[in-house]
Amino acid sequence: MGALMTSSEVIMIDRREFRKSFDDIQAQLSRRGMGTIEAGSPWSRAQTLDIRQRELKTELETLLAERNRVSKLIGQKKSKGEDASEELKAMQAVARQSKTLDAEARQAEEAFASILLEIPNLPHESTPDGNGEDDNVELHCWGDPRQDEVPPHWEIGVELGILDFEAGATLSGSRFTVLRGMGSRMERALMQFMLDMHVDKHAYEEVWVPAIVNRKTMTGTGQLPKFADDLYKLEDEDAFLIPTAEVPVTNLYQDAILDAGALPIRHCAYTPCFRREAGSAGKDVRGMIRQHQFDKVELVQFVRPEHALAALEELTKHAEAVLQALELPYRVVELCTGDLGFSAQKTYDLEVWLPSQKTYREISSCSSFGQFQGRRAGVRYRDEHGKPQPVATLNGSALAIGRCLVAILENGWQADGSVKIPKALRAYVGDVAVISK
Repeated sequence: MGALMTSSEVIMIDRREFRKSFDDIQAQLSRRGMGTIEAGSPWSRAQTLDIRQRELKTELETLLAERNRVSKLIGQKKSKGEDASEELKAMQAVARQSKTLDAEARQAEEAFASILLEIPNLPHESTPDGNGEDDNVELHCWGDPRQDEVPPHWEIGVELGILDFEAGATLSGSRFTVLRGMGSRMERALMQFMLDMHVDKHAYEEVWVPAIVNRKTMTGTGQLPKFADDLYKLEDEDAFLIPTAEVPVTNLYQDAILDAGALPIRHCAYTPCFRREAGSAGKDVRGMIRQHQFDKVELVQFVRPEHALAALEELTKHAEAVLQALELPYRVVELCTGDLGFSAQKTYDLEVWLPSQKTYREISSCSSFGQFQGRRAGVRYRDEHGKPQPVATLNGSALAIGRCLVAILENGWQADGSVKIPKALRAYVGDVAVISK
């Protein structure tokens, strides 16, 4: 494990470091495929504003020197009984100009801070370079993917009477589903099973959090301003439905200084999640792979920065444990720089095998954010010198419940149309072993 880079943190707080490390940070951002030097890019605008602020500072210092000179001259003239009216006029002009420049400087500072929120985290040095998902690196596989012909989950679920897509569309529109009977019970069972595993075996503290949060909370984890188009915003309120439990759970310690001795802090939470899927037109229009509302169990950790990578390995294993217990074949891939999420510096995706598609599909994303979210949300701890430092955060889905149900329907499908329920889940559904029509 290499040491975590700190460049992604300094651009959020220290202007001198921003200037000092500008070229290095730009080079690291370019690994993401960003056009960092293109006119109009957030990075280019940040540099332009920083240069303008330095110019304004120089102009204000020049005006201050002029004000001091004129003030001294006025004093000298008055002491001699001489007319100082011209100097007083000049002093008034300097005051007006200073006020204008000061207002512009404040506006530039606000704009600079706002633009920084549009700049993503820097990839960790160990994250592989690449342009997109085709360049992600497969790390390992688990289980034996079935290769026979299996119907898609939407046919299996409708035939069994447990998935009702027509009712979902009637009630809410496309990309909504009603679960019935054993479908509903399986969704609830999966949620309970996952929470029990993470609390009892992996030592997470369970929390129950709101599904509606304010703008500051969304900004703290990086959803705003970057993903505004993908969020559901409440009408006439500056509040949003959460896209993942990561948002409220990470912000539980917003603007707080944590006891270093209490780290690591681990939380798990079940929440409904809401996403507009604004950029997914035409993708996964059938079934439950890409819904506007879905259920998920999320893992969140707060750790010292030097422990972040080790914690990511651990958290990913906790997510894998769920898939293994449910006997679902999967693989782990490491995302390349071009496929990395906005706030992440290093990510492992877990992809479950779907027999009907003869491919693996994402069911969990486990990420280390370094101090990126800690700085945005103001979550800090005191280092050995007593100085507050941004905490490092991590999170991962463990798991996306709807996709887990999809995988169980397809991997457990039998020729007579029934579906075998994984042994580990049967105690949660009244010891039922098979879902039958």
